Amino acid sequence: PNKGTEVILQFTFETCVIPLAESSDAAVEESAKEPDASGFASKRILLVEDNQLNQEIAQTILECQNFIVETAVDGSVAVDMVKKADAHYYDAILMDIQMPVMNGYEATKAIRKLEDKEKANVVIIAMTANAFEEDKEKSRQAGMNGHLSKPIEIPSLLATLKEFL
Repeated sequence: PNKGTEVILQFTFETCVIPLAESSDAAVEESAKEPDASGFASKRILLVEDNQLNQEIAQTILECQNFIVETAVDGSVAVDMVKKADAHYYDAILMDIQMPVMNGYEATKAIRKLEDKEKANVVIIAMTANAFEEDKEKSRQAGMNGHLSKPIEIPSLLATLKEFL
């Protein structure tokens, strides 16, 4: 009494268990048992995102699913990275739309125009807050394979990646 108390608490948490779809607790437990329940091991994603917080969140989600993640802060950097990489180096690109220097539409069009058709045909998925039907159509017209809305919904992200990969 009158001297204070020191209390030490220690917790252990799983840092990464993300189910592929909204499902039962049993499916979540099964996902936790298998280190690569999603089948994404060794798949390489180029994450193109100018907002550092959004980039960190998306990267963490992807790495928890065993993706190898490389990042670019704008479309011009992404185009350069794809040009310099070998064909099939990237399994997919997650492309933000609104970025400085070169936006996602411009970057996608530049990638699709690359001489090396194997590089030019990489899967590109828009990740954007623009979620109207006309935005999805604009993504398709730019040459993107898919369209995801922000904020990221993990089951949608993983289902879309599974569809294309």
